[in-house]
Amino acid sequence: MSVIQSPPGTDSPPLEQASPSLGIVLLLASGAGLAVASLYYSQPMLGLVAATTHASPAVAGLVPTLTQLGYALGILLLAPLGDRYDRRRLILAKAALLCAALLLAACAPGIITLLGASLSIGLTATLAQDIVPAAATLAPAARRGKVVGSVMTGLLLGILLSRVVSGFVAEHYGWRRMFFAAAVSLALLAVTLWRYLPSFEPTTTLRYSALLGSLAQLFRKHAELRRAALAQGLLSLGFSAFWSTLALLLGAAPFHLGSSAAGAFGLAGAAGALAAPIAGRRADRYGPEGVTRWGAALAAVAFGAMALLPWLSVTGRVWLLLASAVAFDFGIQAALVAHQTIVYRIDPGARSRLNAVLFVGMFTGMALGAASGSVLLARGGWLAVTVLATVAALGALIVRLL
Repeated sequence: MSVIQSPPGTDSPPLEQASPSLGIVLLLASGAGLAVASLYYSQPMLGLVAATTHASPAVAGLVPTLTQLGYALGILLLAPLGDRYDRRRLILAKAALLCAALLLAACAPGIITLLGASLSIGLTATLAQDIVPAAATLAPAARRGKVVGSVMTGLLLGILLSRVVSGFVAEHYGWRRMFFAAAVSLALLAVTLWRYLPSFEPTTTLRYSALLGSLAQLFRKHAELRRAALAQGLLSLGFSAFWSTLALLLGAAPFHLGSSAAGAFGLAGAAGALAAPIAGRRADRYGPEGVTRWGAALAAVAFGAMALLPWLSVTGRVWLLLASAVAFDFGIQAALVAHQTIVYRIDPGARSRLNAVLFVGMFTGMALGAASGSVLLARGGWLAVTVLATVAALGALIVRLL
């Protein structure tokens, strides 16, 4: 399979082939899932990491922090390269580097080396953000939402299953073997991608500095991109505020539940994995704009429902929190797939850069949500967090309705 593109240096829309085969879609979904899973393997293993490296809990906590920081930097600084170079080569190079970074983490003699490996893991795990635009390029316009949704399902399942798998492997075999197993999986992925992934012609000849500068130009030029980044950022703000404060809520009265209970709520992420293909099909059939609206509306209702917690029994509160988590995760992930469908149709020659702008907006919202959520919980209790998340989701809905 090959993809016929416009000549390098032009931004005219590419001529796309027929829909990719099921095998290619599954390969891309698996690649996105394995890549993004690398960001989350360390989280359940921090206790073991701290014990074996003789690091304090605060220092060990820098492992996932640097991984996320590397991912954010990689989206901003590396993801736009997909428009300048063959995405196949970029994906293969990042897969090889991610494999090396995971091996470095597995063999790290101390916490300093592990912290450096964690930053490298985050930077190179951005190959997931090269895979999604590649899937959008391979798919015809009529099926783009479905294909992107299928690949996003793999990505979301990677997030969902990574913590479960790493927790089990680390407990029974040690945290180093988890990183080693992840490196082996990436090596196998790289070989399979090398064998079956087609090449992609570059769509621009811009220098790297001009390529990064074009991110701001695209943001100013396209109102659809601004609305997508703002709406998804607002939804991510509420999402992050909830998840960054949930463990504190469950650990206090009247719940008195441990961190394992908060981790179990992460299984609600399965709703997001289910939402992706559904949202993709609806976006293809009815248009992505409507999907973003009902996704934002569902999130607002789910967040708002949590204001009823004080009037319920302890058991009722747990069930309401779980139901709300399932509902808003479904809505937010559906909106993300629809926003990606909107963004990818703006300028086929700039899909990697457009994707980078969208995810910078999303991660900005997540960072603001984590920071403001903890402050509001301390000062105003859970109701303040609920109000913040609800208002943010309503703001996203207003952005989509305007």
